[in-house]
Amino acid sequence: MKLKYPINLHKGLTFLVVIILMNVYHNDSMAAYLYLALHGSYGLMWLLKDQLYPDKQWEQSVSIPYAIFVFVVLALYWIAPFVLISQQLEPSIEIMALAVAMNGVGVMLHFASDAQKYFTLKYKPGLITDGFFARSRNINYLGEAMIYSSFAMLSASWLGWIGIAAFFFGAFVPNMIKKDKSLARYPEFEAYKSKTWLFFPRLIR
Repeated sequence: MKLKYPINLHKGLTFLVVIILMNVYHNDSMAAYLYLALHGSYGLMWLLKDQLYPDKQWEQSVSIPYAIFVFVVLALYWIAPFVLISQQLEPSIEIMALAVAMNGVGVMLHFASDAQKYFTLKYKPGLITDGFFARSRNINYLGEAMIYSSFAMLSASWLGWIGIAAFFFGAFVPNMIKKDKSLARYPEFEAYKSKTWLFFPRLIR
């Protein structure tokens, strides 16, 4: 079984899970529908991305027990909609506006930088130092963190941050460090590293 299967299943089910929560808890508030629109569409975009430019790291084979473990861990991301909808919480209009803005920027950074990485490496393997990666070595992770932070903001509870915090420190950070070690094999990496930051874009060089 490929690692992407439990990941894609989770992404694809999110839209349905949020709808079920809304019906179970009879919550048809603007906040609930906004959450459905943002997180549900993100899951669908992820599935489309996997068809157009799949990420090689999710193509590796894993055991069925490990795949189940991955799906269960990913379910931490459903804490945010559960808290928001079950507790009938209502974030302020300012928070909702900020969440939409953060989500939009995050989607652009995440999906566009992944596209650049995929198509650049497809036709010209090597170190990518321009475009989205000119100032940040992991701009795609920044975009994904912004997306999930927007979901957590909408939850209107600290509980909504559990999923993003767990993945940021348990997966994002280790993967970024691992990536740096892998890219260190390129002679030009040290010069590139001095002009960029690991996560946030380096605004001044």
